[in-house]
Amino acid sequence: MSIKQLTVFVENKQGTMVSITDLLAENNVNIRALSIAETEDFGILRLIVNDEASAENTLKDNGYLIKVTEVVGVKIGDAPGKLSAALGVLDKSNINVEYLYAFMARTEKHAYVVLRVEDNAKAERSLEDAGFHLITEQDINKL
Repeated sequence: MSIKQLTVFVENKQGTMVSITDLLAENNVNIRALSIAETEDFGILRLIVNDEASAENTLKDNGYLIKVTEVVGVKIGDAPGKLSAALGVLDKSNINVEYLYAFMARTEKHAYVVLRVEDNAKAERSLEDAGFHLITEQDINKL
């Protein structure tokens, strides 16, 4: 049930982000979530998109180095303490969260979070057992 995340290694210079977002837009790829971490010379752009294969091919064809990673997407209530509850479930299951970031979603009652963990299957079981709804590729396409 994991979702696919694109990790794009990019130069940290003016115009890089607009080049990537323009390429995706020109190829009808819609960004659903993103995160960027940077160093002085390079950045790591993480993307969840509506069409992973098209995005991957488009970016590769334009010289970008891409890695596809399986991550867990979880829907949480949009209220204080809800993220902490989800993270607590993983902590009690001895699952380390390597990083997380939020989704761009059209809802007022829920937030969507992308989690990179060591063991997706274990994290998914733990979250589902605790009553959390996991996000699927089909859910992403409906956003």
